[in-house]
Amino acid sequence: MSSELRANLVALETIVYREVRRFTRIWPQTLLPPAITMALYFVIFGNLIGRQIGEMGGFSYMDYIVPGLIMMSVITNSYSNVVSSFFGSKFQRSVEELLVSPVSPHTILLGYTIGGVLRGLAVGVIVTFLSLFFTKLSVHHIGVTALVVLLTATIFSLGGFINAVYARNFDDISIIPTFVLTPLTYLGGVFYSINLLPPFWQTVSLGNPILHMVNAFRYGILGVSDINIGVAIALMLLTMAVLYVACIHLLVSGRGMRQ
Repeated sequence: MSSELRANLVALETIVYREVRRFTRIWPQTLLPPAITMALYFVIFGNLIGRQIGEMGGFSYMDYIVPGLIMMSVITNSYSNVVSSFFGSKFQRSVEELLVSPVSPHTILLGYTIGGVLRGLAVGVIVTFLSLFFTKLSVHHIGVTALVVLLTATIFSLGGFINAVYARNFDDISIIPTFVLTPLTYLGGVFYSINLLPPFWQTVSLGNPILHMVNAFRYGILGVSDINIGVAIALMLLTMAVLYVACIHLLVSGRGMRQ
């Protein structure tokens, strides 16, 4: 093993360890709140409102929304972990030390991305266990389920990285989650099937990337979907590749990071 490769592996391990240690050390702020929020969704939307709605897509309303709620927790936490962590590094000027070190930009990006993915998956697992108190959850296709959740967590970790690069203050890191991610998530088929919408709005909804992620994950869990699974996975792979290239370009150029 070359010294350069060894140095990059050590750097990757260090960044990932720091990222994991960061969100596990303050677990009452990073892991507990989303678990409580999702439990409230299960009670209010699943039990109370779900009784009035009845079945959706051939399943009880509770069963139908569980995959969407799990995916919602993965999206928000993978995104928020990277955007807050990398912006904190920018704010403290510690990221400048990484940029001038003999560490590959790919190593830096992978370290932060893996940290975001691990937090998203950790919260997703917690929410999944919570859902077992409200419904009997079974997995229809384990391969699709695992692939979709990994791709989704990776995509939003990379998106959080881009947000952190362009953010100039702490207020900027909340703009995208508040005004973009939240509306897209609620309109992404988490709580309903787009088959309930008029044809025009069904077509409009197909432009929402989160709709494809939620439905692909729902297919993995329940075996039902409003969209073509192959197309959804292809779009996720393409999106991940584009975001990765964009992030590497930002790291190499040093835009928004070098003073």
